[in-house]
Amino acid sequence: MAISVAGGVRPGKIIEIEHRLYQQLILGSQKASPTLLDDLDLELEADAHKLDVEREAILARLMKQIQAKEVFDAVSSQLHETVNNAIEHQLASPELVLAKADINESQILLLELLLAPNLDATRLRPLINNLSWLCRDLTNMVNSPSFRARRPQSSDVRVTDIKLVMNFIGIENLRTIIPYFCLRNWLPSANAKLLWTTRKLWRYSIVSGIAANALAHLHNTDSALVYSSALLNQLGTSVVLSLSARLFDHTWGTWIREAGISRDKEVHDAVIATEFPAKAVYEQVLTHGHKLNWQLLELLKFETSPLTLLLKELDQTLTYRELSPQAAIVARANCYAKVVLLEEMRQIDPQERRLMFDYYELTEQEVLRLKAQNYRRLDLL
Repeated sequence: MAISVAGGVRPGKIIEIEHRLYQQLILGSQKASPTLLDDLDLELEADAHKLDVEREAILARLMKQIQAKEVFDAVSSQLHETVNNAIEHQLASPELVLAKADINESQILLLELLLAPNLDATRLRPLINNLSWLCRDLTNMVNSPSFRARRPQSSDVRVTDIKLVMNFIGIENLRTIIPYFCLRNWLPSANAKLLWTTRKLWRYSIVSGIAANALAHLHNTDSALVYSSALLNQLGTSVVLSLSARLFDHTWGTWIREAGISRDKEVHDAVIATEFPAKAVYEQVLTHGHKLNWQLLELLKFETSPLTLLLKELDQTLTYRELSPQAAIVARANCYAKVVLLEEMRQIDPQERRLMFDYYELTEQEVLRLKAQNYRRLDLL
């Protein structure tokens, strides 16, 4: 007789499958295309490709020169050690992380206000106005060709006033759009070394959010809370990646300049060829990612927020069956998103897929509802 794993302490196999997803997101070589409303900078994609080609060319040359290879190994190892020590130092203190992260009280207050049954545009507008990147993203969306087709024919001019932008989007649609743009803002940006990782993590987050929204509507529960929580469940991972990317870029740039000043071509080439320490950062994500989801919100004085409480519950509850109904929906949505991405990467077999659905108790009705969703775009009202 088969023994069910449903809902209890997570079996080792479930943990291995879930870690496998993050391995593919952070360490995997697969490339991902932009999705949904996102039009990631094409120049950044070109830079990432150029950087890969340059690194491969230098490595190929170094492989032919034993002495140069020894220099590369020594320099690369020392650079990684310096960066890893700096990352560990920062992540040892949530307060230090918060000081370096692009997250503040206005953003979280805005997300919390979006949970209200009746949204008040007069309270949302000043908070949106105070976030220049959010004003830019919302304005660009409303003025995009795809969105202009939804606007009245007489409204063909470019809209810049945030009040009009909000009116065009619709107050209820802000529940969907604002958490989406907040998470994108927290992800590493303008970093060619993490372009593919960012896109894959972005896709995983959006699949989780759409799945959570679909399950919430199926079970007639608070969709705003579970949708935002599903997106915020990658806040800690995004912050770890962004922090690590900034520390690596700073150290890498300093070493490049010093090698240039000393005119040491071997050291210069070795630094250029040194890759982002993805393996060490992956380990830091596993250690700190889910804790930071709620620790950062608590440091911002949102310890009693429904978002904080749900994210803390997801991190600290040992078994699926002990989760509250809303946290359980987020967990099931995350499960489904992990399976979807691992299937796209051909990193999971049918038996493992059944094991995941069994543990998180996804019903046949839920799976059918989730399969019917469009995970390439956000459905607005």
